[in-house]
Amino acid sequence: MAQKEYYEVLGVKKGASAEDIKKAYRKLAVKYHPDKNPGNKEAEERFKEINEAYAVLSDPKKKEQYDQFGSAGFHQRYSQEDIFRGFDVGDIFKDAGFSTDDIFSRIFGGGFQQRGGYGFGGGRRSKGEDYSMELAVSFRDAFSGCEKRVAFARGGEREELSVKVPAGVDTGARLRVQGKGGPGSGGGPAGDLYLDIKVGSDPHFHRVGDDIVVERLLRFSEAALGTSLEVPTLEGTKRIKVPAGIQPGTKIRLKGLGFPRMGKGERGDLFVRVSVQVPEQLTGTQRELLEQLAGKGL
Repeated sequence: MAQKEYYEVLGVKKGASAEDIKKAYRKLAVKYHPDKNPGNKEAEERFKEINEAYAVLSDPKKKEQYDQFGSAGFHQRYSQEDIFRGFDVGDIFKDAGFSTDDIFSRIFGGGFQQRGGYGFGGGRRSKGEDYSMELAVSFRDAFSGCEKRVAFARGGEREELSVKVPAGVDTGARLRVQGKGGPGSGGGPAGDLYLDIKVGSDPHFHRVGDDIVVERLLRFSEAALGTSLEVPTLEGTKRIKVPAGIQPGTKIRLKGLGFPRMGKGERGDLFVRVSVQVPEQLTGTQRELLEQLAGKGL
């Protein structure tokens, strides 16, 4: 099934409430239900899309991941089995007068089980346990993307594999490695390995979402008269102009120099936050000049 934006599939806005999402799903699912559209393959495909969208947007955790990473990033982390695990809309269809005993098995395949998510062969075969572990990624590797070597225990044996970490990844993201979890039963497939990303800090940069903040300290004279600064970025250095009269705490924006936005082909921004240095000690000449300026109203 082609990946479509789930909010668009249900015809709701991104900020829609859980109740609005449920209402939209019920209306569309009843309209395109196969029992009302026998032999209509187009309606069946639409029914699949509607149920996949609702399976994600009705689950707070899946919805949060979808909102954070977008469609492409979300599907890197969730298989169709993951999407439908625990999905149950039996009451909705019963209220509408439909039976759900085998409808999902018919359109998604015999492995679908209404209350247990996905199983295989009517429960005789089942997917193995999913494993999870933390994967530490440096600040700069999270910016540029990298390949990490991961070691883990599986079936009592040590295994190693290489994992591609996408550029722009942030703490809380999950990477899915299919088939590297526990063995299935009854000939069912192995579970998956989930890597929970934890991004380290950097002494020079602070991350806020997909933006980066760097601090720069100015002398009072530079803040009052204006100056130019060479500031660090994660791709080198860049010279910027600081306007005269800039106030402490002001942020100067460098567009497109932040982190890549996963799955969106865009980047955040880099902000230079300005602070003004007040000298703790003054020379005699400095004090005399400042007293003169104070007499002039500065």
